[in-house]
Amino acid sequence: QVQVVESGGGLVQPGGSLRLACAASGGFDVNGMGWYRRAPGKQRELVASITTGLSTDYSESAKGRFTISRDNAKHTIYLQMNSLTPEDTAVYYCKALIFRREVGWSEYWGQGTQVTVSS
Repeated sequence: QVQVVESGGGLVQPGGSLRLACAASGGFDVNGMGWYRRAPGKQRELVASITTGLSTDYSESAKGRFTISRDNAKHTIYLQMNSLTPEDTAVYYCKALIFRREVGWSEYWGQGTQVTVSS
């Protein structure tokens, strides 16, 4: 059974930091992974993504503040978020491209983890 599980969300004060983690399991192989977020009243948007070759891509709002990293052996990615502002408040979702012998490559989403930035 394929699973994509996020962890590390919570409540943090403005200017603070959080580290999110996402682990993918249950497939034969894992390729690109990324973090997305959905703020209240807004559409889901890309925050950062990373390939197995460790190439990264960031949204403009994430550049300079967030860092995505990856442990290929564990099929796990991390998102280090610094200098958080209330505008970063959202549910953060992890997406993974996973290969299963039965169906080939497919995208799988985690259940999301809430990040709240507030004093």
